[in-house]
Amino acid sequence: MKSIEHAILLNGALAAGAMEQVSAEERMRVERLPFTVRVVRSEEALYKAVAIRQAAYARHVPAFSETLKMPEANDYDEGSIILLAESKLDGSPVGTIRVQSNRYRKLGVEQSVELPARLQHRSMVEATRLGVAEGRVGRVTKLILIKALYLYCLEANIDWVIATARPPLDRQYDGLLLEDLYSGEFIPMRHVNNIPHRVLALDIPGARAKWIEASHPLLDFMCNIQHPDIDLSNADFSSEIHPIPRANSFEWAAVGA
Repeated sequence: MKSIEHAILLNGALAAGAMEQVSAEERMRVERLPFTVRVVRSEEALYKAVAIRQAAYARHVPAFSETLKMPEANDYDEGSIILLAESKLDGSPVGTIRVQSNRYRKLGVEQSVELPARLQHRSMVEATRLGVAEGRVGRVTKLILIKALYLYCLEANIDWVIATARPPLDRQYDGLLLEDLYSGEFIPMRHVNNIPHRVLALDIPGARAKWIEASHPLLDFMCNIQHPDIDLSNADFSSEIHPIPRANSFEWAAVGA
C-alpha cells in the first residue's frame, strides 16, 4: 500500500497521506491533472482504451494479454461504461477501467462465485480491465480512475462496487478498506482466463463514513478535493445506459470480460 499511502504527487501538491493535516479551506481546493478522465463514447476512444489495457496486461500476464488486442463483447454491453484517461499533452491514453453493472445481467465475477446474500438484489457494478501506464503517471492515474469510479457510483446510486484483484492491486484495494468477501482466498476467475483473484467489495453509501472513522489518508483526495479533469458529464445516469455504437464494418472479439 505504499503507493497509495505515501507520496502521490499531483502537480507538485502535497502527498495524499499528508492532506489530513491541512486546513479545511485547503482541503477543499481544486487540483488539476496532466490528463483527463472521460466516459468512452466513440470507436476512436475505445481503441485508445484497448491499447492501454492490452499494454498494461502484457506487463503482468502476457499470455492473457494476447486476447485483449481488440475490443471485447462486454465493451459494448448495455450497462457497461469504459473510463479513459488521456494525456493533455498529446491525447495518448494513460489509463482505463471498465465498469459493468448488474442492471441487465449478472456480473462477470458471478460466473465463478456466489456473492453473499446481503449483496443479492442490490445495485452493483464490477470494476474490470483496469490498466495504466508505467511509472509515476500510472500510479497517479490508477488512483484517479478509482476516484472516478467512486464518483460515478455515487451519481448512479450504486450500492456496491465489486473488484477482483491479483497482487499487488489487491493490497491497494485493502488500503482503501474494501471488504474481502472470501477471507483472503484467491479464486480462479472464469472471466479472467481462470487466473486466481481475490474478490473485494466497497459499500458505496457507507464508504465516506468508513474512511472518516479510520482517519484514512486518502479521505480528502477521495471526498474533499475537486478534480475538474474527472469529467463524467457525458455519462448516462438514467435507467438506460446507451452502449458504444459499433461501426458497421468493425470486427471485434467476443471473448468475454
